Amino acid sequence: MQLSEQEIIRREKLNKLVEMGINAFPADEYVITDTTESIKQDFADNKQVKIAGRLMSRRIQGKASFAELQDSTGRIQVYFNRDEICTGEDKTLYNEVYKHLLDIGDIIGVEGELFTTQVGEKTVLVKNFTLLTKSLRPLPQAKTDENGVVHDAFNDPELRYRQRYVDLTVNPQIKEVFVKRTKLFNAMRTFFNDAGYFEVETPILQSIPGGAAARPFITHHNALDIPLYLRIANELYLKRLIVGGFDGVYEFSKNFRNEGMDRTHNPEFTAMEIYVAYKDYNWMMNFTEKLLEFCAIQVNGTTKATFGEYEVDFKAPYQRISMTDAILKFTGFDITGKTEQELFDFAKSIGIEVNETMGKGKIIDEIFGEKCEGNFIQPTFITDYPIEMSPLTKKHRSKEGLTERFELMVCGKEIANAYSELNDPIDQRERFEDQLKLSEKGDDEAGQFIDEDFLRALEYGMPPTSGLGIGMDRLIMFLTNNASIQEVLFFPQMRPEKAVPQIELGEDEKVILEILNSQEEPFTLAEVKERSQLSGKKWDKASKTLTKNNLVKVEKIDEVLLIKLA
Repeated sequence: MQLSEQEIIRREKLNKLVEMGINAFPADEYVITDTTESIKQDFADNKQVKIAGRLMSRRIQGKASFAELQDSTGRIQVYFNRDEICTGEDKTLYNEVYKHLLDIGDIIGVEGELFTTQVGEKTVLVKNFTLLTKSLRPLPQAKTDENGVVHDAFNDPELRYRQRYVDLTVNPQIKEVFVKRTKLFNAMRTFFNDAGYFEVETPILQSIPGGAAARPFITHHNALDIPLYLRIANELYLKRLIVGGFDGVYEFSKNFRNEGMDRTHNPEFTAMEIYVAYKDYNWMMNFTEKLLEFCAIQVNGTTKATFGEYEVDFKAPYQRISMTDAILKFTGFDITGKTEQELFDFAKSIGIEVNETMGKGKIIDEIFGEKCEGNFIQPTFITDYPIEMSPLTKKHRSKEGLTERFELMVCGKEIANAYSELNDPIDQRERFEDQLKLSEKGDDEAGQFIDEDFLRALEYGMPPTSGLGIGMDRLIMFLTNNASIQEVLFFPQMRPEKAVPQIELGEDEKVILEILNSQEEPFTLAEVKERSQLSGKKWDKASKTLTKNNLVKVEKIDEVLLIKLA
């Protein structure tokens, strides 16, 4: 393993701690009586406290030092004084351990009492501290110059998503997104449970991928010697439970679709699906808008949420417009009664990319997606989808060629999809067969299987039912003003990390790194060059090697060149 100069120094400090008999990774429980948040909320001078957290900054001034400690609830200032910590003759704990062997990022426990500084800062006067974990890698540290410009902030998206543990540590405001995510799930559970519906779990590994039009991930079960698919939707299993006698079931499910990745799609995502017997899609529209109004208030304290340039209001009721009327409104074209060829020709005429593998449903979907979706900013129900787009939905009770389906659009994106569920097993078989024909035609998102067991379940009889699916990741994006799905997933899928090149450092490079490691603040380039005592040729070669391999950075601030560790 190739270590940076700072990583080598930290390991050397670890060895010195071991030599002193200090365990840098103790197993003992460290009993905490307070948090930074509870201290600030119930502050009293001279109150005894015991907290633990990560050392995030410090300013050492001889026998005293101010530092910041960060725990899961925030940060607080702590004051280290040599004579308070080391009351006897032996000052090693402060002079050696604290000043020289601790680093930013180390996790420590602190016992002390509270006081307020002369400038009004609530502070812990440290009476004793315990090293709980030695950090062997330096944290990125942002610095603000005299002009208020922030340098070296940990804000590169790829690094933040790949090293979320660092992101949460140095950008603690990111944590609020995930706190709100959990509040959303809890709010939905409360709403469903109060309505009397039952949370269930269904299989992730499935012998037939069903319930949606999507390309699945495939794996193999060795013991059974059969192919299995990661779930693309849980719909067909939840409907089986309605057949079995449950009046209402819901599930938060991890789904997997082997498709493209972008700012609103991740191959692994979380969906919520709920099915309620003896209801239809009209009832479900009313239920959905009440649900989302409740969730918005629980998450943000208001029905309103900012998303980019828009203010979205989740207060019920929501606008409703049929897909046919939406396409007519924004294109002037009436899709009613049109053949596949007529739809194909119209799509081509307005610049939409279509091909011969697409059936009527896919072409209509492309027209709506290109010309209509982006116009719906406030929550809007798009209703009554063509039958070709909805293989699991009941035919509309009064409109030929349409189904009882709606999607909820917010800021031009779908966040919910719902049906009056198809419970006629003969009609359902015909729809599956139509999807199979589209698959054979070349549509790789059309259903490629007929789920005979699901059809058998329907033949036993499923009561009239309405179902709803909500993309949880996308919904929390809107509630937290994040345009990228990666921002609301702890660990989004990433390309494999590139191997770090092995770097052979010469003596000249090591001399420069040793100088830079001697203090935390940047040096001027001229100062380091002078202290290194390298010739001009050697300096140029060594400094280029270090900058090329991202070991040091050179910055120009106020016409002065500064050099520091990267």
